[in-house]
Amino acid sequence: MSEALVRPLKALSTRTYLWTAAAVLLLALPFYLDRFWLQAGLFAMAAALGAIGINLLTGATGQLSMGHAFFLAVGAYGYCVFAAEGGDGLTGLGLPTWLAAVLAVLVAGVAGGLFSPISGRLSGAYLGIATLALVFIGQHVMFNAHDLTGGANGRDVPPLNLFGLTFDDRELLVAAVPFGSAEKLWYAGLLALLAGALFARGVLRGRPGRAMNAIRDHRIAAGVIGVPVARYRAAVFVLSSMYAGLAGVLLALVFQRTVPDYFGITLSLEYLAMIVIGGLGSVSGAVAGAVFVSLLPQLLTRYSDALPLVSAPGTGGIAPGEASRYLYGAAVVLVVLFLPGGLVRVTARRRTRTLTEER
Repeated sequence: MSEALVRPLKALSTRTYLWTAAAVLLLALPFYLDRFWLQAGLFAMAAALGAIGINLLTGATGQLSMGHAFFLAVGAYGYCVFAAEGGDGLTGLGLPTWLAAVLAVLVAGVAGGLFSPISGRLSGAYLGIATLALVFIGQHVMFNAHDLTGGANGRDVPPLNLFGLTFDDRELLVAAVPFGSAEKLWYAGLLALLAGALFARGVLRGRPGRAMNAIRDHRIAAGVIGVPVARYRAAVFVLSSMYAGLAGVLLALVFQRTVPDYFGITLSLEYLAMIVIGGLGSVSGAVAGAVFVSLLPQLLTRYSDALPLVSAPGTGGIAPGEASRYLYGAAVVLVVLFLPGGLVRVTARRRTRTLTEER
């Protein structure tokens, strides 16, 4: 076999080994990590799903959205309404929880569809301002529609039940390791993230992805060559909303309680920071940015006693949440100035350099 064929095969086998090792590691983590790290990982998975959705919209199609938090709230509260029994004075339909999760994602898509005529006609800052209004409307509804949302105090989240397995804190022994809600949800989150990432990757690598990139790079030229610009923009907005809805369902299951304060403008800004830091238009970049932005405040909170200038709120130092915003805000500036492609560009450069050296 010629050397020209051996090198690509070696690179492919190395990549396969790395992916296999990463998969085995992720599957084994619930047997070794404590609840804090598992919850942190679940938050990162939910953030990655939401980031993939907004990356399809903003990174691949060029539509600025400031309302992503609204669609996460629709998914989270939609799941609660569909799954809850309603015995606590709040509205609940008592549907099977797996069906409630599916319907919550669909309702988020419907909400995106209702807004899609606007998204299909506006662009740039105008669309950003229009989507920003969704967050304010959502906050008003969440605080005042007490029967649906529980008001400012929020409402409890029914645990997911799938194939007879309830994802709650009742311990289940697996290989002599007690599995609680975090351990059980870990695998559900991995499956949801894998399915979402593969689907988004297929969209971006196929004909829809090429049309989306054409709209992002030059909207008028895309229309001239036959791309239905308004239809694609509306469809991507619906798809992005469904990803946000799925992320909201997973967040609700992890938190076990939904509160309106979480789904504010700050959350929407964090999602924009995720895709800028990770890399616009890239699924792996969205995941990398989501992991960075979502884990940073939790790590600062965990190790605030050992870090300079960082301390618990009210003790004189910088609160962990505030410090994390400073850090990933600085990361956004550094990425824009020195690494426009985001973190994923670093990996791409190393891969290109390795292939060049091998040749």
